[in-house]
Amino acid sequence: MASTSDIRKGLCIRFNHDIFKIVEFLHVKPGKGPAFVRTKLKSVTTGKVIDNTFSAGHKIDDVRVETRSYQFLYAEGDTYHFMNTDDYNQITLQKDALDAADLMKEGEVVTILFNTEDSMPLSVDMPAHVILEVTHTEPGVKGNTATNATKPATVETGATVNVPLFINEGDKIKVETEKGSYMERVKE
Repeated sequence: MASTSDIRKGLCIRFNHDIFKIVEFLHVKPGKGPAFVRTKLKSVTTGKVIDNTFSAGHKIDDVRVETRSYQFLYAEGDTYHFMNTDDYNQITLQKDALDAADLMKEGEVVTILFNTEDSMPLSVDMPAHVILEVTHTEPGVKGNTATNATKPATVETGATVNVPLFINEGDKIKVETEKGSYMERVKE
């Protein structure tokens, strides 16, 4: 058993007869009343995100997890195939178990969390950022903008990312996987 002081991003807990992963949390100490922790929890079985507030000192049932490196092989509809980089065993996961499935390209190495009790995969953690090539974007028109203007661009995985006007087709860009947002252009 853990308490609310042990809450951190990525922690898996057992809550309401399901296993949830903590996506966001905020410790709040109001001027009046007891402290509490406001959390955003994502179910690893259904993918549903809920908000919950734990009072300070509340006991939470954490789930023991272990992480393993897997390489993304290919997608087949909503089924994604991964290979263990150590023993080459392959597993398949459904799309709802992945956070940023549309930003994952073949060959990408990801971290998969497994429940140590029954060896069930809980969630897939992408790298903090990925480098993708822009396959389609409209040419940017200068002069009709007052501040930072963006345009939609389609990357090699099929995802759409808003990029600055100076990005052209064929450019490689760095995309933050958590928000799916443009970070910078990558020069080679």
